[in-house]
Amino acid sequence: MAAKKIQLISWNVNGIRAATKKGMVDWLKKTSPEIIGLQEVRAWPQDMPDEVTSLPKLHQHYTEPERKGYSGVGLISKRKPDSVETSLGEGRFDSEGRIQIARFGKLVVANGYFPNGNGKNRDNSRIPYKLDWYRALFDKVQRLRKGGYRVLVIGDFNTAHREIDLARPKANAKTSGFCPEERAEIDRWVEAGWVDTFRAFEEGPDHYSWWSQRFGVREKNIGWRLDYVMASPSAMKFVKNGFILKDVKGSDHCPVGVDLDPGIYG
Repeated sequence: MAAKKIQLISWNVNGIRAATKKGMVDWLKKTSPEIIGLQEVRAWPQDMPDEVTSLPKLHQHYTEPERKGYSGVGLISKRKPDSVETSLGEGRFDSEGRIQIARFGKLVVANGYFPNGNGKNRDNSRIPYKLDWYRALFDKVQRLRKGGYRVLVIGDFNTAHREIDLARPKANAKTSGFCPEERAEIDRWVEAGWVDTFRAFEEGPDHYSWWSQRFGVREKNIGWRLDYVMASPSAMKFVKNGFILKDVKGSDHCPVGVDLDPGIYG
């Protein structure tokens, strides 16, 4: 008999109300992940769809931004977290509602909607903010890792790490999401020992998690791999597989995730 495994999934839903209308709840009931982290929820608690909030036997936690209809993250889990932290220690980060750091025994799941580097005029003016946010989270999860926790950092990282991670790297060399300084920040995580779980199991090209909503782009698979599950070395020992669910619709992103040995809880 195959060893039992549990599934952790990350999905930028591009608006939980829109995703619900496109079948997200039915998919969630059918898939039944152990933990799912949602990004770009874009709804305050009072605006959450009833179909989501009434899901039985699941624990839900949402972090909303100060600005309505913007950003936001959510965590839905079968097991109740021991604690959930929503601060990176600076108001300029916390006001955007981009992080949840949930502890389940020895497992810590940091669910993040990493900033986009584009400014209002698509001028890359938010890249410094984006990199500061990355570094603030890095410092926090490094402390947790050194404290003996098994840490998984999940979410929309808004960066394609290598040329293999987007369909048209040369055309996007100066586009936020593939600028050298953004890619170098993911290099820094990897050099510090964090494992890109998908690439630990799949080295080949043409695997993406986001596509422009322009007609035909997704069908032609002209995409970017922007969504990750990054594992600390101690967590990686419990990771059995990394995957991208490219056929799941409902957002311009698709879900990504890992299969885990349930022993990761400790």
